[in-house]
Amino acid sequence: MKALIIEDEDLAAKRLVKLLKELEPELEVSGPIDTIEGAVKHFQSGVSYDLVFLDIQLADGKSFLIFDKVKIDVPIIFTTAYDEFAIKAFELNSIDYLLKPINIQKLRNALDKFKKIRDFYSKSGTNNDLLEMIRTLQMPTKYKTRFLVNKGDTLIPISTQEIAYFFAEDKVVFLVTLENKKYLINYTLEDLEQKLDPTHFFRINRQFLISMSAVSKVHNYFNYKLKLDLRPESGLEVIVSKARTSDFRSWMNGE
Repeated sequence: MKALIIEDEDLAAKRLVKLLKELEPELEVSGPIDTIEGAVKHFQSGVSYDLVFLDIQLADGKSFLIFDKVKIDVPIIFTTAYDEFAIKAFELNSIDYLLKPINIQKLRNALDKFKKIRDFYSKSGTNNDLLEMIRTLQMPTKYKTRFLVNKGDTLIPISTQEIAYFFAEDKVVFLVTLENKKYLINYTLEDLEQKLDPTHFFRINRQFLISMSAVSKVHNYFNYKLKLDLRPESGLEVIVSKARTSDFRSWMNGE
């Protein structure tokens, strides 16, 4: 699988490559190309890709101009530091729109969308079907807003607004509310990452997926990690893994 990065900020391009290699080690990444002119010449050369990451503001103007000069029938994931171009981006072959600094969970979600397109396209084999799938996937993502949990012989609905965190222990997952009530649920943390709004929930390590409202304090920890105080207390040491520290800081900062 081949991807092209069109990006004029060197640090942003290097970060994107790093995240992609972490999420998709087998992905062959080309670029970055930093100008509209360079991108047009590159596409005119006949080289093909499965996916393109396209920064909106390039060194010589808005990247939307590329589409006026050359036909691109490849799924696009737009990247930008601003959200004012979202509507324009979705008028093109866009499957997602990522704000910088790119959050690894949102990038993972975007790649999952791409895989759905790739699988569908490989079965149908026509551009019309490809573009139809892109339009379908441009519909707003629906995240879970409640869980139905067991308490004895009864079922209780728990709103996601009531949830402090989820944690895994001995191969089972528990839901803990802000009122410190704990329920066993039939989901893996991987399932929950996909079903919950990443604006409000973050997977900090292999054991914990937390809500923003559960974070009481954040402490610097050794080896560039972070240690969290949660409410309610979990009784466990809660550490943000080194690989997720940067994205956690961005998440906490609303980026």
